[in-house]
Amino acid sequence: MNPNASKYLARLLRHDPGKIGLALDDQGWADVAELLARWDGPPLDRPALEALVAACPKRRYAFDPTGTRIRASQGHSTPAVALAHEPRVPPPVLYHGTVAAALPAIMAEGLRPMARHHVHLSASAQTATQVGARRGTPVVLTVDAAGLATAGHAFYLAANGVWLTDHVPPGYVSSSST
Repeated sequence: MNPNASKYLARLLRHDPGKIGLALDDQGWADVAELLARWDGPPLDRPALEALVAACPKRRYAFDPTGTRIRASQGHSTPAVALAHEPRVPPPVLYHGTVAAALPAIMAEGLRPMARHHVHLSASAQTATQVGARRGTPVVLTVDAAGLATAGHAFYLAANGVWLTDHVPPGYVSSSST
């Protein structure tokens, strides 16, 4: 898998399809032929795109059943995209990876989606550690998902196993670092 092509694909499908004049529908799907025709990033053809999607360990991308459309599984900041995830009952505890510098704001305001549509949570502390490590020394936060669900917060499970919710208020987040 070409990591540069993967990062560029994520940028296009999650945040900036207009960069190459690509159209996403309201579910985030893009036409594969149009994507490849407009592609201006690292070399990519249909077999390389299929290999990239198959080799992505985080399963960031998915083809539709016909193989003619592709989308990012989650992480969109594009306002017109609203993935139709079905509400799911989360496990009792979920995790969020971050860095120590973010802790004061998180403990005061909770976890917010920032520029994305949802807060991203993990079912494993190991995955949260990997996520937090992308920006420095990781801090793993524990989220009382059962309590949030009981309080009426909706949870969704993306195709790649990432748990999504709109907001995690500070009372439902804990850290061994605080």
